[in-house]
Amino acid sequence: MAAQLEGTPCWADAMFNDVEGAKSFYGDVLGWTFGGSPPEFGNYTRAYADGRAVAAVVPPMPGQEGPSQWCLYLAVRDAAATAVRIRDNGGEVLMEPMRVGDFGTMCLAREPGGTVFGLWQAGTHEGFGATGVPGAYCWAEICTWEPERTDAFFPAVFSYRSRQLEDEAVDFRLYELGRETVLGRMGMTEDFPPEVPSYMNVYFAVESCDEAAARATERGGTLHFGPITTPFGRFAALSDPQGASFSVIDVTTPGDGTSGAPDVPDG
Repeated sequence: MAAQLEGTPCWADAMFNDVEGAKSFYGDVLGWTFGGSPPEFGNYTRAYADGRAVAAVVPPMPGQEGPSQWCLYLAVRDAAATAVRIRDNGGEVLMEPMRVGDFGTMCLAREPGGTVFGLWQAGTHEGFGATGVPGAYCWAEICTWEPERTDAFFPAVFSYRSRQLEDEAVDFRLYELGRETVLGRMGMTEDFPPEVPSYMNVYFAVESCDEAAARATERGGTLHFGPITTPFGRFAALSDPQGASFSVIDVTTPGDGTSGAPDVPDG
């Protein structure tokens, strides 16, 4: 695999108090299977779609139990140097860069708008084994209460080009690396409950959005929005029974027969 540009989403995981419950839920909703849980790595368990690693679930370390949430990791060449840039631009390093065997080096951070995200400096584990196929990561949006601070931070740390979507109904920006659109940024409004913190909304691809959303609610998940058809596919916003938010999307059914990021003016 070619080295990924810094700032490219490359991995996702979530911490669950009930790991077996999470495995059962996502196995049913996304069709995941799971590998072993080596105790020397905190019982970190990889999830697979069609035999390819697409995410991971892990129990909390003693004393760190708390609400579950998905964490998106961004590829970096030097996690320590990126941690310095995070602090220099008003972010907070929640977990200092830590080597994980020969797999790579991880770091957790919070941007000034409040969204938690991760860094991944690859070793033998380079990241997603597949993207965009059923069960795999497809897209992510930073949902933030403070979009101005978020927009100042991410391009400064990762050299993103930032472009505003021209839509009076929504405050939405695209972050790009070269010719690739790698992340979205959604400004949160009164449509979101005020107690919901800024978060990273991770999208997983599915064959049928409606069927996946129905399975999620049948298994105790909550449907927050959709299913709705957009120019990029049919999607629904959900949370699992342990409270972790995520979205599912069927990219084969775009509303106007197109796919990919819209053509928007420079910001």
